[in-house]
Amino acid sequence: MNCYIYRCSRKPDMYIYLADEDDFSNVPKEIFNSLGIISFAMELVLTSDMKMAKETPDKVMGNLKENGFHLQLPDETPIEELMTRIANKKI
Repeated sequence: MNCYIYRCSRKPDMYIYLADEDDFSNVPKEIFNSLGIISFAMELVLTSDMKMAKETPDKVMGNLKENGFHLQLPDETPIEELMTRIANKKI
């Protein structure tokens, strides 16, 4: 599965993976606005057996298929916690 990875300036080691290059249309506005400056990092072909630094390829591929994006957070903050922070305007 192809994916496109973008570095987010908000926090070190924060990345957003997209199923389609430069297509942020599936990213909720609250999440998109919390990313800071986004810059293209790389294109990657994901396979189930590859090693990734912070994520499992199956988790990333699942999120890309279901949501069109995957957010990698530096401190492994669960996405639910991130959404709560955004809702409470603490991010």
